[in-house]
Amino acid sequence: MQQDKQPEYRPVVFRDRSAGYAFLTRSTATSERTIEWDDGETYPVIDVEISSESHPFFTGTARTVDSEGRIAKFERRFGEGS
Repeated sequence: MQQDKQPEYRPVVFRDRSAGYAFLTRSTATSERTIEWDDGETYPVIDVEISSESHPFFTGTARTVDSEGRIAKFERRFGEGS
């Protein structure tokens, strides 16, 4: 890709509205909406549906599947050697 065709890489705030969490990082993503950050600067803001603050795997609320119980149920229904 030619150098003048690269997208602009700049600071952007990603905000997880469900968790009330926002973080500042660098990205090529664009947005018309802006937010004033803790440092007093204004940055583009992008709302996301899920982040590490609200994802069940990272928050420890992930459900575990009882796979052993499913196998036992299958073997009871259809026999062990089928």
